[in-house]
This record gives sequence, structure tokens and C-alpha cells, in this order.
Amino acid sequence: MGSLVSSVANIFTGANQTRAAGEQAAAQQRQAAQAAAFRPVGMTTRFGTSEFTREIDPATGLPYISSAGYTAAPELAALQDQLFGQFGGGADFARQQAEQFGALSPAAQRAFSLGEQYLATSPEQAAQDYITSQQALLAPSRAAQLSQTRSGLFGTGRGGLGVQTGTGGAPASPELQAYYNALAQQDLQLAAGAEQAAQQRINFGAGLYGTGAGLLGTQAQGISTAYSPLQTMLGVSGQVEQMAQMPYQLGLQLGTAQQPGQTAGVNALTQAAQTQYGAVQAANAANAQFWGGLISGGATAYGGRG
Repeated sequence: MGSLVSSVANIFTGANQTRAAGEQAAAQQRQAAQAAAFRPVGMTTRFGTSEFTREIDPATGLPYISSAGYTAAPELAALQDQLFGQFGGGADFARQQAEQFGALSPAAQRAFSLGEQYLATSPEQAAQDYITSQQALLAPSRAAQLSQTRSGLFGTGRGGLGVQTGTGGAPASPELQAYYNALAQQDLQLAAGAEQAAQQRINFGAGLYGTGAGLLGTQAQGISTAYSPLQTMLGVSGQVEQMAQMPYQLGLQLGTAQQPGQTAGVNALTQAAQTQYGAVQAANAANAQFWGGLISGGATAYGGRG
């Protein structure tokens, strides 16, 4: 019976060992998690300094980065202050220039509207309008020439003279016939020029659209040019900021470079903890099975003697 009691005690002792091994494995896993935590490195270069603050989470007991930042070198900080001080003046200058170029937009709209008026007339109507306008311009000189011709005929006593010229027209004096022939020749020339005038009118209307588009393009280009100095200052300021961030970026890179080694160590530590815990569990299970069978056999034998 003493041996049996000792065996039962061994079983409970094995359970305690299993529990202790599990606690030790959990502790090793926490150590592994701490070892795997990202560890950026504070750096100092000619352009500035970076800082990283690590704290322990009270809920999990694991480390974490609570804050990070960088400080520009005094020379870069002074340059940044100077650039930022110029932003206001650069923005005001750009706004004033943009307002001046804004006057081109109404002019462009007027060019579009005028071009639309020119293109609204068909080529045939444009040709007819040209002939009508030219004839209206020639009408005073034609009337004066006709009056002068008739006066000359009247003065020579040939006002009622009419000669049939074979043209199919009414009989007229040679002077009047020459006059009307001249008018007909002028009308033919007007008709020939009317088509060209209509084409020129259409081209002029289309050119007005191009003029309007050019004005809008000039406006856009002018506004872009007006903001160019401000964009340059912003670009220089961004470059200065990137130089100030160099220690910060280097610290992150060094922290990342450590990750493969940390990961290997964490894997080894985790594997060791799992192996140790599994070995203790297996040993205790075998021990419990052996002594459980022995106790059961002893109890059966003891009961038989009874």
C-alpha cells in the first residue's frame, strides 16, 4: 500500500510538473514576443536627430512604440523658417497675377460669340450679302455716272436716240449701252468675288474660335506661371524637410534590418519552449498511464484476497 500511495503521489507530482512546464513555456513565448518587437534606432546626422519612445503595454506586458519624431538641424530649421515666411508673399503675388489673367476669359467668350455669328450664315447667304453690300456702295457712283451720260446726250440733242445693238436689250445710245455694259461687267466681278468673300467670312469666324481658345490657353498658362514661384518655394521646402527626415528614415531602416535576426531567435525560443512543454507532457502522460495500470492491478489483487 505504501508503494501504491507513492505512485499516486507521483501522478499528482507529474501534473504539477506539467503545469509548471506550461507556465514556463508561456513565459518563454512572452519573451519571444518581446524579442520580436520592432526596434527602430534613434539616429543623429548632419541634417538632424530622430527619437523613438518605447513603452510597455500594461495590459499585455509587450513593448510598443508610443511616439516617434525628428528634429531638424539648426541650419535646416532656419532655412525652413525663412521659406515658410515667404509663402504668404508668394501666394499674394500669384493671386494678383491670376486675377489679371482672369480678364482674358470674358474676351475669349466674346470671340466665341462673334465667331458663332459669322458661322451662323450659310455660304450662299454670305455671298448674296456681299453682292448686296457692294452694290449699295456702288449705287451712288453709278447714279452719278448715269446722270452725267444722260446730260451729255441731252446736251448734244441725242437724248432720244436708240440703236439696236443685237444684244437683245432695248435700243439705246452707244454711250448708254457702254454704261450698262460696264455695270454688267462690274456685277460679274462682284459675283466672282462673292464666293471668295463668303469663304473669307467663314474662315474669319473659325479664326475667332481659335482666337478665343488661344486667349483661354494664355490665361491658363499665365495662371500657371504666376504660381510657379510659389511652387518652387514649396518644392525647396519639401526637399529641406526630406533632408531633416533622414535620421528618422535611417532609424526605421536599422530597425527593419534587425528583424530577420530577431525572427530567427524568436522562432528558436518558441520552438524550444514548445519542445520542452511537449516532452514534459509526454513523460507525465506515460508515467500516469503506467502507475494507473499498476494501481488498478494491485487493487484487484487486494480485493481478491479479501
